[in-house]
Amino acid sequence: MSKSLHYNLFFRPEPEGGFTVVVPALPGCVSYGRDLNEAQAMATDAIGAYLKSVRKHRGDVVSDKNSFISSVDVAYA
Repeated sequence: MSKSLHYNLFFRPEPEGGFTVVVPALPGCVSYGRDLNEAQAMATDAIGAYLKSVRKHRGDVVSDKNSFISSVDVAYA
């Protein structure tokens, strides 16, 4: 029986086009897509592969169930 896990995704537009996607809860889990939909689909695939590797190596599966993302603006000179 599979269970559902929640992950936050951070999208960064790239100068040459497309988006890099970072999964903060999973160190090193990064993907790319030519548009937002593709980037999200690629991140979903990357998360699946990451979790498969964690299971294979008997690691701890973590999620962003209780996490959230916020932003701040910081002035600097």
